[in-house]
Amino acid sequence: MGWPLALRPYVAAFASRFLLMLQYRTAAYAGFATQCWWGAIKTMVLTAFYDSAPPGSAPMALEHAITYVWLAQGLFALLPWSGDPDVALAVRTGAVAYDRLRPVDAYALWFVRAAGWIAARVLPRMALMLVFAGLVLPLAGLGAWAWQLPAGWMAGLGFVVSLLLALLLSTALVILLNVAAAAALNEKGINTLAAPVVIVLSGNLLPLALMPDAWQTALLLQPLAGVMDIPARIYFGQMAGQQMLAGLVLQGLWIAVIVALGRMAMARTMRRLEVQGG
Repeated sequence: MGWPLALRPYVAAFASRFLLMLQYRTAAYAGFATQCWWGAIKTMVLTAFYDSAPPGSAPMALEHAITYVWLAQGLFALLPWSGDPDVALAVRTGAVAYDRLRPVDAYALWFVRAAGWIAARVLPRMALMLVFAGLVLPLAGLGAWAWQLPAGWMAGLGFVVSLLLALLLSTALVILLNVAAAAALNEKGINTLAAPVVIVLSGNLLPLALMPDAWQTALLLQPLAGVMDIPARIYFGQMAGQQMLAGLVLQGLWIAVIVALGRMAMARTMRRLEVQGG
């Protein structure tokens, strides 16, 4: 069997989930409105913080911090703060057993489905956020609160590559949540625990660069930084040249490690899985 034929089921699974999720336009608009609200609040808080701090004392410029906020709000759906709801439903109903019977790799199938689910939720909100914060705010005379351009074409290109790696990393983390839900036969507990940890350590709540200096190395090396913080640092040019390459490699390493852990955990969970009615 050639590669094109072998990949066809996974491509179809990704495309079907992606196109299905794009139909939920009302959810995208509601999410966009919510993220605009929180983005405005965070922007006002950061502005007040910078105005009260001594000049030059902050580790990043105010315009970068504001753009970071809009990036974080636009990419909120990228965060792996909950498992795939389709997998959770399959676990509750026992339909998860079907994935063990399909003539495909179960982990890869879960992975591409989750990737399509995440990508379809992120792209519309990101596009709307870019229009609002990058175009509407400057036209409304709020250029100081606007989404700024990347540091240069190399930073923009590196950001795109880093964002693709962030999607893979986020998907790998979602699969771990799926496996935990399958093991516990319920997703509510793991999702409740994951949400605050992910939002804080990814940099979505506050740019990681604004956290205590003593924490910076640990914060940058932990996997959730690769979902939001590393792409943002590349966008601003804070990671350029060798640092940008190191950031991309770090993202790739975490993807490999978490995929390996996810495969092992999934294999063990599926061997011990008891389906309702069996």
